[in-house]
Amino acid sequence: MKTALWQLTAAQLADGFRAGAFTPEEALAACLARTAEVNPRLNALVVLDAEGAAEAAAQSTARWRSGRALGALDGVPATIKDNLQVRGLPTHWGSRALDGFVAERDERPVARLREAGAVIFGKTNVPEFTMQGYTGNPVFGPTGNPWNPALTPGGSSGGAVALVAAGGCPIALGTDGGGSIRRPASHTNLVGLKPSRGRVRRGDGLPPIFLDFEVVGPMARCVDDVAAVMQAIAPRAVDAPPEPADLRRARILYLPRFADHPVDPRIARLVDAAASNLAALGHQVTTLPRFDLAEAVNQRWPLLAQVGLAWLVDHPQALSPRPFDPALFGPAMQANAETGRDASARALFELLFEAERLRGELAGLFEQHDFLLTPATAALPWPAADTHPPRIDGREVGPRGHAVFAGFVNAVGLPAIALPCGFAEGLPVGLQLVAREGGDDALLALAREFERAHPWQRFPVL
Repeated sequence: MKTALWQLTAAQLADGFRAGAFTPEEALAACLARTAEVNPRLNALVVLDAEGAAEAAAQSTARWRSGRALGALDGVPATIKDNLQVRGLPTHWGSRALDGFVAERDERPVARLREAGAVIFGKTNVPEFTMQGYTGNPVFGPTGNPWNPALTPGGSSGGAVALVAAGGCPIALGTDGGGSIRRPASHTNLVGLKPSRGRVRRGDGLPPIFLDFEVVGPMARCVDDVAAVMQAIAPRAVDAPPEPADLRRARILYLPRFADHPVDPRIARLVDAAASNLAALGHQVTTLPRFDLAEAVNQRWPLLAQVGLAWLVDHPQALSPRPFDPALFGPAMQANAETGRDASARALFELLFEAERLRGELAGLFEQHDFLLTPATAALPWPAADTHPPRIDGREVGPRGHAVFAGFVNAVGLPAIALPCGFAEGLPVGLQLVAREGGDDALLALAREFERAHPWQRFPVL
């Protein structure tokens, strides 16, 4: 059976453009048709710019025909998460309070992606102010997981991963402030990269209520496509330290459990198998059954965004000169803003202090190890309209019980990647690999090696 254009990776599309087998206009038409087919069940794409995309695709076709293509992403259809500014398109950030807000310019990473020739055709759904680990909001409602639309794809980049996994486009741009790229990628059989802090420069965007702990990164169906997006939005590393001298013998510390937090046993078994697979590739894998260093940060992590949201309420001009009414927030965000407003300076300092202490402790750990391996998430997808799973492995958990492996990476500014490692009862499961600060390129190299030994590309039936 002939492979449909919407099933191709970005690299395969570029090969086809180069060979003259098909054009960017045909690739866009295929992706838009697939999006129209699957989006009614997923609610992943919330803003469509078919006219602007058609013009960009026609320009790309002309460049390829004249031998002036801009690179590996020229003509590749892409989407942008709806907390990143795209010029001329509305930015909702999942909130009714932003009704009518239209971006005047691209945020810097979006501009870099556009300059690389990517064909941006829309924006994807998020939770309100991207502050929750599922994807749903008072404006557009919940997004479904293409592997089971009744379940969540996770969040906050849930719309982005749902559409890529379903074949609506091969690449998407999102943000990660506490696992918001990595966990959704894990839930949808995708690759999701959280770059080192500072590697992808930002600007001309929304107020940074997560400060620089939130970073922009790509999601795709393969490691090479993720790497290609990184080359477009961040062509140079930032203070990259020496990488492992011999990647074929990397020292990997496997951390299957953080403190006493529960992990779904089906996830645990698949990540255990992945650790064995990495060892079979020749790497030195050491297991530490319990890891407690991140506990203090995990307990305090939600405070950062809560204080940031409270600041935004008090400084609406940072978002827009027009009125900004917090009474239009959903109930959860009203509660978060109130918590942030009541937080003490001491509590915020404790979070920042624990993050800095963790950074020092992990720097020591990376003197003995090149990478950390964990599950990407502690839970399988749960009902799409629920903000979080209430129980994991029979134990009650809070709103971030599923996300215990994620936030410490943001707190310290490390690069991390989620990779597929199998299915549990038809639902995707992912592992997480973490590198030392600035070790993004070595992380991608190890991820590529694992992918080639254990390929995972497949599409859900929708």
